[in-house]
Amino acid sequence: MGAFDLIVVGGGLVGAALAWGAQIAGANVVLLDEGDVAFRAARGNFGLVWLQGKGVGIPPYMHWSLRAGRMWPDFAERLSTAVSFDIGWRQPGGLQFCFSEAEIAKRRDIIARTQADGGDIDISILDRADLRALLPDIGDEVVGASFSSLDGHVSPLYLLRALQLAFQAAGGHYRPGFRVEHINAETGAFRASSQIGSVLGRRIVLAAGLGAAKLAPQMGLSMPVKPERGQIVVTERVKSFLPYATNCVRQSVEGTVLLGSSHEERGFDEGTDVATTAALCRTAARVFPALADATVVRSWGSLRVMTPDGLPIYEESARYPGAFAVTCHSGVTLASVHALEIGPALVQGRLPSHLSSFTSERFDVHQS
Repeated sequence: MGAFDLIVVGGGLVGAALAWGAQIAGANVVLLDEGDVAFRAARGNFGLVWLQGKGVGIPPYMHWSLRAGRMWPDFAERLSTAVSFDIGWRQPGGLQFCFSEAEIAKRRDIIARTQADGGDIDISILDRADLRALLPDIGDEVVGASFSSLDGHVSPLYLLRALQLAFQAAGGHYRPGFRVEHINAETGAFRASSQIGSVLGRRIVLAAGLGAAKLAPQMGLSMPVKPERGQIVVTERVKSFLPYATNCVRQSVEGTVLLGSSHEERGFDEGTDVATTAALCRTAARVFPALADATVVRSWGSLRVMTPDGLPIYEESARYPGAFAVTCHSGVTLASVHALEIGPALVQGRLPSHLSSFTSERFDVHQS
């Protein structure tokens, strides 16, 4: 086969969304995926499409995230139709629980700052009586919550599977077990090579998460990403009691309850520890005391991808035009815009102009 229109390096949530979006926009795309041996950030994602408070003080990120949230219903419908199974997407609204009046005051401040930055999102404060009307089983320690109807949740692993399958169903070329080790610029094209072969493409986008840090310099780019460990606990299936997305407890479509998640700097350690598991369980039991009787069936740790300021990187190489880098911490929330906006833009050989503030130049790092 000759050169592909686009090579996507990285088959996780970010890469698979870009690949599917580019493929359905008419490109001939190959998705190179190291496979489940990679640090799958999707395993450590709590599955929230969360907008309230996101990007406060950083208007470009706030508006980009809100755009993603509004595109999620159409994105989820198109994706579910393509694969014919439920990805667990629901948009019932989201609750951020508060255990004190001081926490309520912080949520009010977030609402005010969101409005000041032009954030077009409804966020309201619910007092304890309002909250109990929605959730009769709420714990006595919860004094209230903030609520936004734009928030939702989804199964990250169903989402990842759906993106990969939909990409292939649309005619995309999926190469599992393909760990890219070298990227070379050739005349009018790029070659991505691994121990099992190489592929040639007219354009290339690096969306390899933590693996991108070593590959980016080969494309004249810099991706100063580091790992953040997140631990999640899941219980047995219980009777449906929580129709809303929340900041610390989430009931899946199967009935299990996810408790999470932690934010830890532990290098590349994907392990778990009893102290963190216990802390997640205590918080969940404060919110819903009945969960104290639920059986924990498993817990796990996974590595997320973090830039120094926690914001995305969207960038085209100045040295090698046609080579792009994309990474973010919010692979679920931003999946809609990655698939439906950035993927098609890459087919045209560009990034949307309103993302110009998200290059790695903001870190003042030398690009080799």
